[in-house]
Amino acid sequence: MGMDPAGRVVRSTARPHSETSRHAPIRTFLHTVDGVTIDSVYDPPAVVYDASAPPPRDLVFVIAHGFTGDVDRPHVRRVVKAFTRYGAVVTFSFRGHGASGGRSTVGDREVLDLAAAVRWARSFGHEGVATIGFSMGGSVALRHAALHRPEGGPDGSGGPDGSGRAGRTGAHTDAVVSVSAPARWYYRGTPPMRRLHWLVTRPEGRLVGRYGFRTRIHHREWDPVPLSPVEAVPRIAPTPLLVVHGDRDGYFPLDHPRMLATAAGDHGELWLEPGMGHAEHAATDELLARIGFWALAQGG
Repeated sequence: MGMDPAGRVVRSTARPHSETSRHAPIRTFLHTVDGVTIDSVYDPPAVVYDASAPPPRDLVFVIAHGFTGDVDRPHVRRVVKAFTRYGAVVTFSFRGHGASGGRSTVGDREVLDLAAAVRWARSFGHEGVATIGFSMGGSVALRHAALHRPEGGPDGSGGPDGSGRAGRTGAHTDAVVSVSAPARWYYRGTPPMRRLHWLVTRPEGRLVGRYGFRTRIHHREWDPVPLSPVEAVPRIAPTPLLVVHGDRDGYFPLDHPRMLATAAGDHGELWLEPGMGHAEHAATDELLARIGFWALAQGG
């Protein structure tokens, strides 16, 4: 194990631009701008390309999993396998999840984790990057797209770290997909969300998260409260945006995706999926294929 010039701790000795990296997975620990190590995996495109897809683009998908997921969870690996039919895939464990360092802030500082993964994805030299987030990861993907713009953030800061380096370091995405994401914070309107708030806010809940779900949750409340997903969406344009939500989602009812779509205006698309539940577990192979097609069809 060694460390590269960018401060990434690397398990594999393969170089990002080598022929090997295009044919074998690479696993590494990335460093975020606030010093958290993020367990990350690069999977090259599948050998057999889906002939029914749009004309191939050299695209890399960056997958942001839901709360309590990680890169080794079977439902996350299923999503990765589905998208390798359409391009390369980078997935990672959010802070506090799996083998990553730090503690989960349940969608706040996780924007920095996604930014580190996007920078790493771009280091492989692919033509374009599409970020796809599920549930908590969907809210992170929306905020990341708003805060990391090709030429810096909307306020000139270039991102949540205030570095002004978003465009130059390649932390921006070329297309963003949010699946089963909330529109607003502190929602407790469904039993699953009331259980989640107990898990996050109570000491005994955080113990269950740590030992039952391999998720270490920070005990501090947000201060300041981060930009909400619905506030972030108008800042994403002109980056292509797709909002996907199931009409049987047990966590967030349909007013959430509709709020996001209204905030997006003409630059966003909304897919309301009949019979679909929540996030990765409910995303069928057919839906993942349609998302892959959509990402391929966007301009790089």
